[in-house]
Amino acid sequence: MTMEIMVASLEETTELAMKLADLLVSGDVLTLEGDLGAGKTTFTQGIAKGLGIMRTVNSPTFTIMKQYEGRLPLNHLDVYRLADGEEDLGYDELFYGDAVSIIEWAHLIEPDLPADRLAIEIKRIDDNKRKFILIPFGKRYELLCEELKK
Repeated sequence: MTMEIMVASLEETTELAMKLADLLVSGDVLTLEGDLGAGKTTFTQGIAKGLGIMRTVNSPTFTIMKQYEGRLPLNHLDVYRLADGEEDLGYDELFYGDAVSIIEWAHLIEPDLPADRLAIEIKRIDDNKRKFILIPFGKRYELLCEELKK
């Protein structure tokens, strides 16, 4: 089951992310794919806002991972610089802990990703419009997508 959602502005992207954040539970894993400028970090900022995180959330491109505290802890990873796949960040501890994990450029660490997760592809249509393609892996994420439709 694949779900597509069109948004027409940054505000709608934030609203979608906040709605999803309300449905997240401890240990959830979201992967984000999209070209540079597609809106991966903007979407993550909306998730963080929805989780009650007050700190500024920005891309962890050069630090690889940033952690934030809110209603649920948030691990925000940007693994773009790990293209060689040689670095081990202790993914088991990250992905199977109590935090929500969001991984940008997740295809670069595909073998390390948990089987159950919500994959999100962001397609840039124009300066404002985006298409979000949600692909649930596992029953938990299928149910999450069903809830998001409501």
